[in-house]
Amino acid sequence: MSRLYAALPIFAQNLACSISGLRRERERFTPHFRETLARWEQSADWPRARLRAQAAAALARVVERARTASPFYRDLPPACADGDPDTAIARTLATIPVLEKSVYRDRFDDLVARDLPRRRLVRLATSGTTGTSLPVLHTRERLAEWYAVAWRQRRRAGVSLGDPHFTFGGQPIVPLAQRRPPFWRHNVMSRQVLFSTYHLAPEYLPAYVEAVHTLPARYVQGYPSAVHLVARALLDAGRPLPAGRLRGVFTSSETLLDLQRADIARAFGAPVFDYYSATEACIAMSGCPAGRLHVDHEFCLVEVEVTESSADWERGELLATSLGPDAVPFLRYRIGDVGTRARGACPCGRAGESFLWIDGRIEDYVVTSDGRRIGRMDHVFKDQPLVAEAQFVQETDRALRVLVVPRPGFDAAAELGLRAEIERRVGAGLAIEIVRVAAIAREPNGKLRAVKSRVGRLAA
Repeated sequence: MSRLYAALPIFAQNLACSISGLRRERERFTPHFRETLARWEQSADWPRARLRAQAAAALARVVERARTASPFYRDLPPACADGDPDTAIARTLATIPVLEKSVYRDRFDDLVARDLPRRRLVRLATSGTTGTSLPVLHTRERLAEWYAVAWRQRRRAGVSLGDPHFTFGGQPIVPLAQRRPPFWRHNVMSRQVLFSTYHLAPEYLPAYVEAVHTLPARYVQGYPSAVHLVARALLDAGRPLPAGRLRGVFTSSETLLDLQRADIARAFGAPVFDYYSATEACIAMSGCPAGRLHVDHEFCLVEVEVTESSADWERGELLATSLGPDAVPFLRYRIGDVGTRARGACPCGRAGESFLWIDGRIEDYVVTSDGRRIGRMDHVFKDQPLVAEAQFVQETDRALRVLVVPRPGFDAAAELGLRAEIERRVGAGLAIEIVRVAAIAREPNGKLRAVKSRVGRLAA
């Protein structure tokens, strides 16, 4: 937040947010966005065979462009031309080396395609919450497709462009020194209320509850941890929104925990749809009414390097292959996350691959004394209603510190119950310390990391 913005009166800050919103709308919702959205809405319910045929053709185009335009891939063999799409995709991917983030960082200039002038590209950067930020270049066409994927999900839920909505993101739009409401600003051009996620303290939450009830909105979007805090405040105040007022709550940018999903749905009276993507715009998965994440096959291919499996699922690190005309051909890029892919069809009826959940970053693992790595710890809180928020912090392979934001009634017995649930999953080899805190610090980008494990990072 600039000093100039922070010094402005609130009405002027609202004006600044509106001007910025108008600029973003013009950049995002281009003719290519609208054409892509219309086309991909038609392909959303295609049968699997047709989706795979489309993906095989797109992969062949991406590989050929990488061979001719990117110095890094000049020795790549042509794509397999087998008539069976599954065979063509599998054989093509088998000839491509995995792109590691360290290689991406060190060979970035060689990866960038030479068939595009740099002045036409949009420069971004990954958040860098777990290390050095990575440079990212995108074509405007690829960004339009990225937004089209997200908006296809929203339109399937009954939301339209221009609908009023609430946003709980990482934008520092309210000065930190402000101690009285409103803890939100208005982007009038987009009919958007931007809520500060840096003022979600207990003494301010009643103002958020009142605003959610009185300000107009058709849907909510934002970080699940921030939306969940407001959801708990709505439930604790006995003031959940009436069912049907909102068409949906759309979460992204963090792992959506089962406990958060349940509370958010009850508090906002609407279904919760998660969305998974990355700043590199090489991967996208959209949540469905059944709670699964569907790979957006028009946008990407996703492989799983399987390390665990059962009859119903397989789990491992994700490799993403972009199927769009981007500045960097992302081929088999190790995105840094672990996912659990379902083996069977999704109950929602949509074809194609679906994931039960994204487990989290590689480094977001608790490592047990016998060497097991546990990525999703939220199941610990399934029957712990007196825990408002929690974070697992592991600095050594012998101890685990659990930061807990307690709700009223969290006593010694509740703490014993929580400890027992944790021990059931990690075993008795870790010294477990439960620390009650008033709040859990967010990362610099405003996100909450449910697990912070230095040991998990070293074991990756």
